[in-house]
Amino acid sequence: MVNDPIGDMIAQIKNASMAKNQYVALPHSRMKEAVAALLVAQGYLASLEATGEMPKRTLRLGIKYDHGEPAVRDIKRISKPGLRWYVPHDKIPNVVGGMGIAIVSTSRGIMTGGEAKKLGIGGEVLCTVW
Repeated sequence: MVNDPIGDMIAQIKNASMAKNQYVALPHSRMKEAVAALLVAQGYLASLEATGEMPKRTLRLGIKYDHGEPAVRDIKRISKPGLRWYVPHDKIPNVVGGMGIAIVSTSRGIMTGGEAKKLGIGGEVLCTVW
């Protein structure tokens, strides 16, 4: 049993990119799908595909590479089940001097830290990617 599904997803993406795998498959959840869709939109993942029927749906994520190097240089879990990290909009972290993104779960859905700052809403900082 996995206690931190988002943390597990992050570890699988990181391990697959370091091993130069083309795809990674993991169990489906709406939260994971929203985070993966954001990573695809921001250019860190190549593709997202949800396959199968409930309750055995899976997510198939395509790992993106730029000239043989993974697009995801590093991805870190910030808010964990044992210590949730909630911040107001003015305390959302700036990742690697603006070169990366923070993924924030807000009352209006999952979005990047920049979008949350523009809307003036805070939330739970799920992870940082660069």
